[in-house]
Amino acid sequence: MSVDAVFVQDGDVYEATELGLGPWYPGALHGGAPAALLVHAINAHGAPDGLRIARITYEFVRPVPQQGLKVSVDVVRPGRRVTLLDAALHDGEGVEVTRARALLVRPSEVGAGPAQPPTFPGPEEGARNDWETGHQRPMFATAAMEIRFVKGRFLQAGDAIAWFRLRHPLVAGRPIDPLERVAAAGDFGNGIAAVLDWDEHVFINPDLTVYIERPPVDEWVALQSETRIEAGSVGIAQSVLWDRHGRIGHATQSLVIGPRPPHRTPAA
Repeated sequence: MSVDAVFVQDGDVYEATELGLGPWYPGALHGGAPAALLVHAINAHGAPDGLRIARITYEFVRPVPQQGLKVSVDVVRPGRRVTLLDAALHDGEGVEVTRARALLVRPSEVGAGPAQPPTFPGPEEGARNDWETGHQRPMFATAAMEIRFVKGRFLQAGDAIAWFRLRHPLVAGRPIDPLERVAAAGDFGNGIAAVLDWDEHVFINPDLTVYIERPPVDEWVALQSETRIEAGSVGIAQSVLWDRHGRIGHATQSLVIGPRPPHRTPAA
């Protein structure tokens, strides 16, 4: 299959290339790939004029396979100022693998002041993604995404700031929508700001909520991320989302923590 896009569409079926693969399960997609695909489907479904996605909450019900994916979008609450949509991704057997609820809101016509640009450096000054060396196969974090760190690294524990840019179209033959860029990047918070050892633990997010104040101004989206994990508590990764002009939203993930099975490594 061509690897010039993350997904190839054939009628109502989507198939993912190797560019969509994730680090946790062999043959399963990174959460950013189906997250962006559901935004693509919601945009294609349409909304009342002037409404924009303000919040989208995902539940990653099962590992998402590469083949035979179908998308459905349903209107839960129609409206001229607020609309609520449900979107779902199903595998080739019709089993739901990812679901999303999107809140569409009419943007404000007034403001309390100009946007404040980020205080950290831009992508041109960032360090290369440390997963680009030594990986054994293409995957979303190395082949689909260009990632430039201005604080931290994947394999360096602690808070991190990184810029993200899709190297390839999300869907073959289709331009990339700015909100698809936000969804694709928003799922990386737990990865770039890991606080546990990748070789010894899994810290998988079964959900993702992204608030989008406005679309990014260009192809780069930054995540300013931190992870909190305490014994007896639920792990949480939080990210502030930026573009070159200022803040564009934030993302939150809950984390399922456990020992990593010996045969599952980040580059496997």
